[in-house]
Amino acid sequence: MPQIPQSCQELTVGQLSARSGAAVSALHFYESKGLISSSRTSGNQRRYTRDALRRVAFVRAAQRVGIPLATIRDALAELPEERTPTHEDWARLSRAWRSELDERIKQLGRLRDHLTDCIGCGCLSLETCVLSNPDDVIGDRMAGSRLMPERGAARRS
Repeated sequence: MPQIPQSCQELTVGQLSARSGAAVSALHFYESKGLISSSRTSGNQRRYTRDALRRVAFVRAAQRVGIPLATIRDALAELPEERTPTHEDWARLSRAWRSELDERIKQLGRLRDHLTDCIGCGCLSLETCVLSNPDDVIGDRMAGSRLMPERGAARRS
């Protein structure tokens, strides 16, 4: 990993990429989405302050747990400019995301538990699948593949 002298307060996009592990294209994308920012030299080259390293790490960690980029951007906007996110910042923001993550975990568990039910039911119809019909809302009116004839009856009317 390339070492950047402490006296160097601004990083090129290549240095930021090498140190953060993020591709240059990802850094450009993050910048276009307002997650990180740069200044420009007289030759129009991007320069990032050193705090961009921590911000990129923050973005990548949040992405790994499934936080949408828009939510990450909103969280980073709460931080003072040109300051690296601290452990306390991460703890505060992750507490706010906890309920969203818990809901996703619940949805993924439901998906895992019912994945074979859709294929195994025999109807081969997504309209009657427990994955697309959570909590069997349609089942209160009728069961299984009867949805298909009902459609045909509706077309005949």
